[in-house]
Amino acid sequence: MLFSLRELVQWLGFAQFEIFIHVSSLLVFSVLVALKVDGVAHGLSWWNVFIPLFAADGLSTYFTTIVTVRLFQEDKRQAVLRLFWILTILSLKFVFEMLLCQKLVGNTKELWYGLILSPLFILLQLLMIRACRVN
Repeated sequence: MLFSLRELVQWLGFAQFEIFIHVSSLLVFSVLVALKVDGVAHGLSWWNVFIPLFAADGLSTYFTTIVTVRLFQEDKRQAVLRLFWILTILSLKFVFEMLLCQKLVGNTKELWYGLILSPLFILLQLLMIRACRVN
């Protein structure tokens, strides 16, 4: 079952534009991963492959800052709650991306996949709580 755009906006807390940014960066990232794994792009490092995801996080943070400043003038409580929620999601996503990229580069052998996926587990629990609270 696929979610509608309205449900995604309500549960994630992102605006439609931010969801578009993240989906398009995921598409570019998928193409770069396929090129890297197939050996077509020899000059690409894993850090270069992850650039679209990092750029999407940065653009989303910038957009959130602009929306928070505008929303703060109308409703301070809602602006602060939205800011904390979005920054929590983006920081957990960013930590996951950084740990995964470090593991793929291979310079840290002590990173195990349970540690790498732990930000996603926390994020899924937070989204589950938010989905129950919204409905």
